[in-house]
Amino acid sequence: MIFYVENEVNAKFDFDIEEIAKTVSAAVLEEEKCPFDVEINLTITDDDGIHEMNRQFRDIDRPTDVLSFPNIAYEEPGVFPSEDDEQWNDCIDLDTGVIMLGDIVINEKRVREQALEYGHSEKREFAFLVAHSMLHLCGYDHMEADEAKVMEDKQNLILNGLGITRD
Repeated sequence: MIFYVENEVNAKFDFDIEEIAKTVSAAVLEEEKCPFDVEINLTITDDDGIHEMNRQFRDIDRPTDVLSFPNIAYEEPGVFPSEDDEQWNDCIDLDTGVIMLGDIVINEKRVREQALEYGHSEKREFAFLVAHSMLHLCGYDHMEADEAKVMEDKQNLILNGLGITRD
């Protein structure tokens, strides 16, 4: 896995952002049995940055906690297309030969606020947002109650397996 982190706001936490993001992402990919070597981009931004992205890409005029931009179109969540699928042509990084799975954007302010709101550590909230976003990059969604339950169960399984639990 190739993992790029862009910390636009120079966010500082009491944990290593890249280490936690990589650990959680690897756990999601392992749980989902991803058969490919992948590249993931993570951007840490603020309310203004994520608000602009939300407006530009989703036509939603407000900030949010996390955005996910998958590069793969899935017929079924967690079922990766075969290697001969034509969409891979657009997803392969020609320099590295790996699949560009997608992009994650996390709002630093919301990590801090939601950790306080939910009564757990900033590390737990950050890890949760990475797991949540990674599941989106693997084709999952939460628009329907049954979809949301699947995502919630997977997020809990992954985070509990890593020992990143609510404090």
